[in-house]
Amino acid sequence: MGLFDDLKLEYKLGGVTQQLIFWNIGIFIVSIILFYNFKGASFSYPDWLALSPDPLIVLSHPWTLVTYAFLHSGFMHILFNMLMLNFSGMLFLTYFKEKQLLGLYFLSAIFAGLVFCLSFFLLGYHSSIVGASAAIISILMAATTYNPRMPIRLLLIGRIQLWHLTAVLLVLDLMYILVENTGGHISHLAGAFFGFIYIVLLRRGIDLSKGVTVVTDWVMGLFRPAKKTPFKKVHRNSNRRMVPETPKSSGKDPKQQQIDEILDKISKSGYDSLTQQEKDFLFNASK
Repeated sequence: MGLFDDLKLEYKLGGVTQQLIFWNIGIFIVSIILFYNFKGASFSYPDWLALSPDPLIVLSHPWTLVTYAFLHSGFMHILFNMLMLNFSGMLFLTYFKEKQLLGLYFLSAIFAGLVFCLSFFLLGYHSSIVGASAAIISILMAATTYNPRMPIRLLLIGRIQLWHLTAVLLVLDLMYILVENTGGHISHLAGAFFGFIYIVLLRRGIDLSKGVTVVTDWVMGLFRPAKKTPFKKVHRNSNRRMVPETPKSSGKDPKQQQIDEILDKISKSGYDSLTQQEKDFLFNASK
C-alpha cells in the first residue's frame, strides 16, 4: 500500500476533526503553488478567496465567509491552528457528535467573518483576513462552556482545568486587539462568543448545527466514491434444450389434492369464490 492509499484510509477512518485537518493542509499546499509570492516570502490571496472588510466585495463573493477559514498565511500559522483544532476537536467530541462539530466550525467561521467585516468597516480598516482560528476557538469555547472544570494536562505546565486555558487565550486576544493582527483578534473573540451561545441554545433544545450538516453532508458526498452495484454475469448455454418442468409429486392422490386445494380456497375466500367447475367437482366428490 502506497503513501496515497495510506492517506485515503486515514482520511476515511480518522473522523471529522482529522478530515478538517486534511482539508486545511491540502488547501494550504495548493495555495503555495497558486498564491505564494516567493520573492516577498508571503501569500497574496485574491478577494474572491480571502475575507475582505469591504461589504460590497463580501456581498458579491459570499462564499469568502467560508473559504477564508481554510486559508493560512504561513507554515507556523497552519501548524498552530491544526494542533489547536486537533486538541479542541478531541475535547468537543467527548460530549457531542461529529456532525455538531462540523456545523459549529462552519457557523462560527461565518459569524466571526461577519463581525470582522462590520467592525473593520466601521473602523475604516482595509486589511483582509485568513485562517481557521475563529472556528477553532469557537469549538474550544463550546467545550469549555459545557464543562469548564474538565481536567486537561499541558506540556511543561501540568494538570489544569479547561477554563484556565480558554481564559488565557481570550485575555491575550483582548490585550493585543489594538497592537497587531486586529482583525484576527476580533474574529477570535467573535468565534468564542458564538461557541458560548451555541451551547446556551443547545441546552434549551436548539441545535444550530442541524441546518448546516445537511449542506455539508451533501458537499462531502460529492467527494466520496459512489457505491458500485454488484453485477452478476449470467452465462447462458444456447445449445441446452429447454425442457418444461413437471410439478413435483407431493405423494398425495391427485383427486384428494384437488379437494384439499378447493377446501383451502373456501376457508380463505368463501364458497362463492369457487368457479362452477370447482363446485361441480366438489359435489361429485362428496358422493
